[in-house]
Amino acid sequence: MHKDFYNIEDLQAIMQALRTPETGCPWDLKQTFASIVSHTLEEAYEVADTIERQDFTELKYELGDLLFQVIFYSQLGKEQALFDFPQVVDGICKKLVRRHPHVFGDANLATDAEIKANWEKEKAKERAEKSSSNHNSVLDDVPNNLPALSRANKLQKRCATVGFDWPEITQTIAKVKEEIVELEVEIAANQQEKAAEELGDLMFALVNVNRQLKLDPETTLRKANQKFEKRFRQVELLALETFQQPVEELTLEQMESLWQKVKQTN
Repeated sequence: MHKDFYNIEDLQAIMQALRTPETGCPWDLKQTFASIVSHTLEEAYEVADTIERQDFTELKYELGDLLFQVIFYSQLGKEQALFDFPQVVDGICKKLVRRHPHVFGDANLATDAEIKANWEKEKAKERAEKSSSNHNSVLDDVPNNLPALSRANKLQKRCATVGFDWPEITQTIAKVKEEIVELEVEIAANQQEKAAEELGDLMFALVNVNRQLKLDPETTLRKANQKFEKRFRQVELLALETFQQPVEELTLEQMESLWQKVKQTN
C-alpha cells in the first residue's frame, strides 16, 4: 500500500488492516478502549511539548500520532457497532456550528464576553441533555481523570461562570497567604494528614491565581520544571569546575552557593 501521498481514507484503511483478524497486527488486535488511553495521553503531551519547543517540523508528525488515536477509537467503535469515524466528524461539526451562532447563524455576538457567555450557555444545554438526573450541576462532565492541576482549573472556570469567583486578584493572593498560614500551623502541630489537606488547599488556591491571570497552571508548572532542570544541570557542571567534585559530594551550603550563582546568570 505504498503511495507518494496518503489521505484520511488511507489512514482508516491502514487501521482496519491492523485490526483484521488473522492478518492484522497482534498488538493492535488485543487493544481495547481502556488499554490505549495511556497512549492517547502520552501523544497529547508530546504535541504540547513539541509546541513549547517550537519544533514545528516535528509537530506535524506528533499531530499525526494524536490523530491516529482518534482513528483507533473510531475503529473500535465501528467493530462494536457503537459509532464510526464519520459519526465522530459529524458530531464535532454539529457542536462547533451550534456553539458559534455568530459565525454560522444570525446571532450578533460582538465581544469576547458575549461569545464566552453564549459558549457556556450552549454547554449548559448539552450537559442538561446528557444528564439523567433532575439536578444538573455546573460541574457535570468535568472529567475525573484530568491531571489534577487541569481539573482544578476547569472546576474553578465552571464555578466562575455562575459568579462564584473573587472579583479582584488581590483577594485571590490573600487566599494563598491564608492557606500558607494554615499549612504552617498544621506542620508545627505535626499533623501530617491535616497538613496534606492544607497543602492541597494551597495548591488549589495557586491554580486560581493562574486562572485569574489567564495562565494555564499545567503550562506554568512545566515552565518552572524546565527552568529548574536547566539551572540544576548548570549547578552540576559548576560543581566539577569549582570544586572538582560531583554535586552529590558537596555540602548543602556549597550547592546553595552554586545555585545562587546560576540564578544570577539566568
